[in-house]
Amino acid sequence: MRDHGLIITAVEEDSIAGELELEPGDVILKINDQEIEDVLDYRYLIAEENLQVLVQKHYGEHWLLEIEKDPDENLGVTFRDGGWGHTRRCANNCIFCFVDQMPGEMRSTLYVKDDDYRLSFAQGNFITLTNMGQAALERIVAMRLSPLYISVHTTNPELRRRIMGNPGAGRIMEQLRYLADNGIEMHTQAVLCPGVNDGAELTRTVSDLGALWPAVRSLAVVPVGLTAHRRGLHHLRPFNGDEARAVVEEVHRRQNDFLAQIQYPLVFASDEFYLLAGYPVPPAEKYGGFPQTENGVGLLRLFMDEWDRVRRHLPVRVAHPARYSVVTGRLAGPVLAPVVEKLNRISDLAIMLHVLKNNFFGNTVTVAGLLTGRDLLDGLTGRDLGDRLFIPSVMLREGQEVFLDDITVDELSRRLHVPITMVNGPEDLVRELGLLT
Repeated sequence: MRDHGLIITAVEEDSIAGELELEPGDVILKINDQEIEDVLDYRYLIAEENLQVLVQKHYGEHWLLEIEKDPDENLGVTFRDGGWGHTRRCANNCIFCFVDQMPGEMRSTLYVKDDDYRLSFAQGNFITLTNMGQAALERIVAMRLSPLYISVHTTNPELRRRIMGNPGAGRIMEQLRYLADNGIEMHTQAVLCPGVNDGAELTRTVSDLGALWPAVRSLAVVPVGLTAHRRGLHHLRPFNGDEARAVVEEVHRRQNDFLAQIQYPLVFASDEFYLLAGYPVPPAEKYGGFPQTENGVGLLRLFMDEWDRVRRHLPVRVAHPARYSVVTGRLAGPVLAPVVEKLNRISDLAIMLHVLKNNFFGNTVTVAGLLTGRDLLDGLTGRDLGDRLFIPSVMLREGQEVFLDDITVDELSRRLHVPITMVNGPEDLVRELGLLT
């Protein structure tokens, strides 16, 4: 049985593959006598100018093709599953795993625990390195898969083993040093649980990772996310205000140290910590180029700065009276409130802000990105929503108009009896409102 190779699903017209009469269903087995495991092997090996490509035709025959091409020229093929093949699964049993806290009867993909270094490189997914041996580390180095995104959580070996429920998790610093010594850049994160890996343990983690600069390019510190669906899991609780303030103050102290030593802040607290602490969000220069916005680090600062630019160009009145609604989660409510207040000063324009609680995941989940279609139905049904409802695009699956619970935007619009528009930020909102040209 074949255990390697990439199955072709499409061939571009006028491509090298097309000229060689490759077809969907054919399998690329080897390039220059090296077996092809996934699309990374393919991309790495076709950079050569002279290729020998072993292909298994869809009817079983084997062809050995001699190809001369430019180094940056592709063969012009698309592969099944993007050429990734089997996704490497998580080998951990983390005490804070969000997947373990998901309610039942959701789509199956939401329960998949991937921990694949290839997707870390290609898509920015965070990985733990616990399911990797030396061969995988060497492949990362050989292929220059950089940067990687790594969930560290703590550099204390025994604590990391306990947090992650994996006896191999204690090798993290050894693995990070190997990658750093071989020129691989890394962005890291620590999901903090109060009384577990904060305090002195956070201080240790920051120091250990800081010692690997410039290979370690950033460390994001984020609070543990807890839902109402924890059953039979390790007892955890959310951060309170005092604990959040302690985390932010430690991050600021270490940022100042790093700025003095390496002229870069390196460690960053997520936006949620600032809101929990009741502290102002730092200015943009404290975010070091915003390396981890996908982790909720600096999004509020970007939002606030964008709004500051936009609000200076608002009109004093609109051409026709209009009433609209805007929805968000409880965490961002205080941030969006002054925006709505300013917009409501425009004559003949009325904006209603709806700050919703999360019934689906529970009241401890307060971010807008985890509000579901059902949450919006629960919170908005029967309300006067005006002429249109604006929702932040972070509520939807990337590239799709579908909420986490599979309710579509069209379905929500029909059930709420209002047109719905997705927006990406304050400038997008103001433009959709017709206030910018």
